Amino acid sequence: ERQWEQTDLRTEKWSNSMIHKIALVLVIIGALNWGSIGIFGFDVVAAIFGGQASIGSRIVYTLVGIAGLWCISLLFRRLDDHD
Repeated sequence: ERQWEQTDLRTEKWSNSMIHKIALVLVIIGALNWGSIGIFGFDVVAAIFGGQASIGSRIVYTLVGIAGLWCISLLFRRLDDHD
């Protein structure tokens, strides 16, 4: 039974670390896009997906926003929590 608990714990930690990595990648994409808007006045996401109002852009903006909310939780994690 203990072996199953260890396997479940490893799977849960891997899953959590993947969620954190995906969220961080999306936040980085959002930050780079905002940097591009601020420095060059150019929205890379809108350029790729055909404008700010396009469904593709709106999906990316929504995912970046959700990832940003998820990353707020990282501020409140203890340093010794190893996900």
